[in-house]
Amino acid sequence: MAGRAAEPEVIWARRERTGRGPRPAYTRADIAAAAVRIADAEGLDAVSMRRVAAELGCGTMSLYNYVPRKEDLHELMVDAVGGEHELWEPGGDWRADMLRVAHQTRALMHRHPWLPRLMSPVYGFSPNSLRFVEHCLACLDPLPVSYGTRMELIAMLNAVVTMYVGNELATAERTRALPWSEEQENAVRAAYVGGRLASGAYPRLAAGITENPGPVDMEEVFERMLGRVLDGFDPGD
Repeated sequence: MAGRAAEPEVIWARRERTGRGPRPAYTRADIAAAAVRIADAEGLDAVSMRRVAAELGCGTMSLYNYVPRKEDLHELMVDAVGGEHELWEPGGDWRADMLRVAHQTRALMHRHPWLPRLMSPVYGFSPNSLRFVEHCLACLDPLPVSYGTRMELIAMLNAVVTMYVGNELATAERTRALPWSEEQENAVRAAYVGGRLASGAYPRLAAGITENPGPVDMEEVFERMLGRVLDGFDPGD
């Protein structure tokens, strides 16, 4: 298969372009930027080697000289947008710093809605990812736990944010596809659920909804969720 490496390799360990010949016309940054533009505008499924080559104005087969596999292209994309993370001097309050990291990650995923689909430990050690993890570990310097536990905290927080944003994006996509307003949809569903609860068949659920009648503030939910994750790593709790 064209572009398929004969054995495992890491894109970052490769030279920018294999083989002899003139100076490369494109850099990995050029290729990643083109792929990100396409994904941002049309979604991840629109990204292909052929489409990126057309965006750059080169032949598809020549692109394989720079990026041998589509998986490598995805890794370049993840690393490119990872460079948008702001890395600040930690303030000494590990909880505040990690909350800032989580909010920044959420904003990044909303800017690039395709990103949650590509979040994977496989892509977790690209150049920008390494800088991001090192920054997070610096933020966690005041936390009196092992480095292994700190790595687990970073991974868990990232997973929770990815899951939360993925749900936000899916809900927004479904809402956009409705042939009626979101308010109409919610009203119909609330009426149905209200009728089921009134039957007395779900007393615990009815009690829970009575205690939290809504509307739900999703920003507050996000804050509580992050706080509970961090609570689990706080040795003072």
